[in-house]
Amino acid sequence: MKGIVFTEFLEMVEASFGLETTDNMIVNSNVPSEGIYTSVGTYDFNEMVSLITCLSEEVKIPANDLIYTFGLYLFGSLGKAHPEVIQSYNSPLALLYSIEDHIHVHVQKLYPEAELPTFKILEKTDTSISMVYSSSRGLYRLAHGLIEKCFEHFNGSATIAYELLKEDGTEVKFDVTQNG
Repeated sequence: MKGIVFTEFLEMVEASFGLETTDNMIVNSNVPSEGIYTSVGTYDFNEMVSLITCLSEEVKIPANDLIYTFGLYLFGSLGKAHPEVIQSYNSPLALLYSIEDHIHVHVQKLYPEAELPTFKILEKTDTSISMVYSSSRGLYRLAHGLIEKCFEHFNGSATIAYELLKEDGTEVKFDVTQNG
């Protein structure tokens, strides 16, 4: 998993829960990197699992809720780091429709070893999109947060429903309908 995900996660934890909680999470997770990440590095996904698990125990918030919150946070961070990607679109649905064919292609150029989820578009209208998220990591709640924040970025909102196609969250169908 790319280091930018780790560095942004630590920033979110510190901003939301404070430095002491961040330190406790890192110490209690006993991760090999000792919580030292660079945005361009690549780290074992299990380190993220350990950090989220320890944070969940520390702050008494379910891990999936923390992952969703991180998705909300991460959209803004990625948008600041790569504004050219988001500026290419004039609506949230256009951006979502282009995840596979444009955004992930751009990410792969920047980070060739990145392991990205896939998004298969099932149906698209002027006001909705239906797609299947697939990833061995099962971070569909992160995707949920990113999708929601995408609409906020374009000064809109959406009704986002999801259905686990596989119980472990490695395949999830999202139905997104733009509000108003």
